[in-house]
Amino acid sequence: MERRTISSGSVWEERYGYSRAVVAGPHVFVGGTAPQMPDGADPPPGAYEQAQRCLEIIRAALGEAGATPADVVHTHVFVSDREHIAEVMRAHAETFGNARPTCTALVVELLDPRWLVEIEADAILPDTP
Repeated sequence: MERRTISSGSVWEERYGYSRAVVAGPHVFVGGTAPQMPDGADPPPGAYEQAQRCLEIIRAALGEAGATPADVVHTHVFVSDREHIAEVMRAHAETFGNARPTCTALVVELLDPRWLVEIEADAILPDTP
């Protein structure tokens, strides 16, 4: 099976041995995507805006893999507090509402205390059996 990695350019990927996404055959796996900003700037303060940033990064990785949000079949949504889920899922619906992937949402402690959300996405490349 063909395997290809996709990098976001983060220094953490090489240091800790991971990729933003991996394409394995027809499958695309986009790893945990936090609201990291260019040049290390602070993430937006709100859960909705942070989710939008996560999804922007995910869309870029999907695009590099040859997929779109319409090809996503499953997402994992991690929030730091259950009070954020409605705003995060509003952004999720704006991106994946037509595809309607399965979704698992969890309340967890995220690595950076500024982060309110982290999102993963799995897709199947179009035009594959």
